[in-house]
Amino acid sequence: MPKARAGTQSPTSPPPSDEPAHGSAQQIWLAGLGALAQAQAQGTKAFEALVSDGLKLQQKTQSEAQQRLQEATERLTHLAQDFGQQASGRVDRLEQMFEDRVARALQRLGIPGMAELQQLQARVEALEAAARSAAKGKAATPPARQRSAAAKTRR
Repeated sequence: MPKARAGTQSPTSPPPSDEPAHGSAQQIWLAGLGALAQAQAQGTKAFEALVSDGLKLQQKTQSEAQQRLQEATERLTHLAQDFGQQASGRVDRLEQMFEDRVARALQRLGIPGMAELQQLQARVEALEAAARSAAKGKAATPPARQRSAAAKTRR
């Protein structure tokens, strides 16, 4: 094979080689070095761009997560309120059933109910009022009678 002339070789081209595989490997090596040089030159810019993109993505995902959390909180609040209302209605019905059963049991035992107790209360109050008025009527009687009664008991 002929040797290459010194004047025909370019500064960026690989040195001539006798083997074609060696030349191909040399070109791959030089391409890798060129990529490394470009990466070093543009590395800072690329890094800053990646950081910026990452920050934007993080903000977007956090915003979306907050929105979904708010929606879930609202749904759970509505479910809890509905459940509370249903439970309250059921407790009220259960309480009423219990009161009815207790009232029937007391009635079977002969214990007066609330209405009967209120009637008795009214009757007692009326009797107390009548007793007071009767006591006032006795106090209005002449004192002579009271003295004579007191005199009779002394004897």
